Amino acid sequence: MLRWVVALTGPEMTKAAESSSKLLGLFTLGNMDGALDRKFLQGGTVRKYPEQPDLTEQVSAALQVLSRNPNGFVLMVESGMIDKYTHLLDMERAVYDTIMLDNAVRLARDWAHARRDDTLIMVVADHNHPVGLIGTIEDDMTKDPAPMRERVRVYEQAGFPNYPPADAEGYPARVDVSRRLALFSASLPDHYETGRPKLDAPNDPTAPGQGADTYVANEKYKGVPGAVLRFGNLPAMINADVHSGEDVILTASGPGSELVAGQIDNTEVFRIMAEALGLGSE
Repeated sequence: MLRWVVALTGPEMTKAAESSSKLLGLFTLGNMDGALDRKFLQGGTVRKYPEQPDLTEQVSAALQVLSRNPNGFVLMVESGMIDKYTHLLDMERAVYDTIMLDNAVRLARDWAHARRDDTLIMVVADHNHPVGLIGTIEDDMTKDPAPMRERVRVYEQAGFPNYPPADAEGYPARVDVSRRLALFSASLPDHYETGRPKLDAPNDPTAPGQGADTYVANEKYKGVPGAVLRFGNLPAMINADVHSGEDVILTASGPGSELVAGQIDNTEVFRIMAEALGLGSE
């Protein structure tokens, strides 16, 4: 009987993937920290769990292990913190994990193209968030002490953000620059909008209210310079941004990807996968 190898850190996972055929990685006691905290801020739980692997490292290890099966494999990868950070209105962390997902997809495609021609890769979201990029935020308190709402620049006033050049993985080294992307959700609980990246830990926009199962704006952010109390459009029982119902983008490469075209029902995604796997065929 083949025994499972358990890895508790990224290095353990990478080492185990060299020879294991059954590998389980358990890297924290809850949600893993995102790319911004792990690579730059050392926030969240990184100090307690400093050796959490990147999504690309996990994909690489999974491909090593699973490709040893002569019958092929199915690998499902989720960059789940993009969703969780967007719920928290923590747009910087959501964007950095989107960059990480892009890197993971590129790694999988490069692996498939270099080694074999029988691998279907599909990339799709399970839902959307009502988030829009509307311009930039000018944030120089030494020049203008105006509330954050008055620092939002749109249309011809927006200009380009001044993040430093991205590194080899596509990440700018800093998010707390003086002209940042203005990303806002259309679904909001009551919260204090600081317009600034949360450099110590992920955003926590609400706190429990006086009534059962109700929430109010988190007073933690009330004293941040320029913070504005933003009254939400969600009922008090909701403590975060919510999902939205737009169509999502589905991309595909490899055998069977020709079936991904135009607008399709979500149930067709299952059928495309089943056909690629040969399920139900004579």
